[in-house]
Amino acid sequence: MPPVPYKSTPVFDQDTLPHAIRNAHSTKAGVWGLLRVLEGEVRLVFDEPARQMTVTPDNPAEIPPEAGHHVEVSGPMRMQVEFYREPPLPVSD
Repeated sequence: MPPVPYKSTPVFDQDTLPHAIRNAHSTKAGVWGLLRVLEGEVRLVFDEPARQMTVTPDNPAEIPPEAGHHVEVSGPMRMQVEFYREPPLPVSD
C-alpha cells in the first residue's frame, strides 16, 4: 500500500505562494515532503548537494528530511506540498 500523507499545505498559485517556500527552508527530521504541481511548473532547488529540478503535474518531487531547498516560480502554476513519515515515492530500480 502506498504511503498516505499525514498533512498537506493549501493549494498555492504564483500569487499566493508564501515567501517562506520561495526562500531557503527544510523539513524536520523524519519528515518527507512531496511537491505536487497541479498546473504549470515550478523549479525545486536543493542547497546541498546543489541541484535543481523542474516539477510538473506528471513529475512530482520528493523532498528528503532536513534537505535545504526552495521553490522558484516563473509563470502561472498551482501547487501543494504533502508531508509523510516515510519516503512517499516508490524506489526506482
